[in-house]
Amino acid sequence: LGPLLEDISAKVDGTPCCTHIGPDGAGHFVKMVHNGIEYADMQVIGEAYHLLRYAAGIEPAEIADIFRTWNAGDLDSYLIEITAEVLSQTDESTGKPLIDVIVDAAGQKGTGRWTVKAALDLGIPTTGIGEAVFARALSGARDQRAATTGNLPSGELTSLEALGVSKEDFIEDVRRALYASKLVAYAQGFDEIKAGSAEHGWNVDPRDLATIWRGGCIIRAKFLNRIVDAYNTDPDVQSLLLDPYFKGEVEDLVDSWRRVVVASTQLGLPIPVFASSLSYYDSLRAERLPAALIQGQRDFFGAHTYERTDRDGHFHTLWSGDRSEVES
Repeated sequence: LGPLLEDISAKVDGTPCCTHIGPDGAGHFVKMVHNGIEYADMQVIGEAYHLLRYAAGIEPAEIADIFRTWNAGDLDSYLIEITAEVLSQTDESTGKPLIDVIVDAAGQKGTGRWTVKAALDLGIPTTGIGEAVFARALSGARDQRAATTGNLPSGELTSLEALGVSKEDFIEDVRRALYASKLVAYAQGFDEIKAGSAEHGWNVDPRDLATIWRGGCIIRAKFLNRIVDAYNTDPDVQSLLLDPYFKGEVEDLVDSWRRVVVASTQLGLPIPVFASSLSYYDSLRAERLPAALIQGQRDFFGAHTYERTDRDGHFHTLWSGDRSEVES
């Protein structure tokens, strides 16, 4: 079937966006994770729009122009392209921006949810994808939202002006935070695919995926070529974020990313994927994590044992006795 499917597929630089992924359910698994990445991608774009609209006070038509400008650079992708089209659309019956008459409750067919379930089984932290799925679920909790809107304390909120942030600087920071969060979503998605491939013996080549996703699919993006380069350079790279190109990109983006997360919190605007992606990034780069305390707690209440930093083995403290340590 290969020649037939390759002939009718999208092409990028003469290369078909179609390949044999692997045996059994490998192709279905990869497509599932593709859609999971899509969930995160759409959510971070939504968060960027929300910040520009309700923090910077920019109208949808102008935001559409901003997205068109972004689409001419590093964020060049199908989803950025169509976002500009959606935001520039005027509703025929009311004359309002179409975005303002669309109900803010997003549906889902399940592939994002399946991606997160599979990631949990594999022990892969797809936090950005997970938050995107939960964001859709929360948006659909319309009765609960109606009951709580305006009825929960916000604390002291501020504005961009009070923070001393210009609209122009904020727009650029949001662009950079969007790009950084997208990179995390792709990195997490590829981590899950590699883990699924190892678990099931599929031998999926991540370079093939980045190649075929360049055209004819919803998450096609300019930087997919860089992902191919990353796996060509080091097929066993522990995270795409460690690839020299992406590491350099994040180094340029991270300060803006932090500013956006801090400002959004002070403004009281939700950014679940922006924030969770930054927290994931900081967890990766942290020398120590609070898991040491969790291990101590688990040993205290359930004698689950813990490992030590200074010698091999598993150990248990006799918490109910003399608190001496024994090797398990």
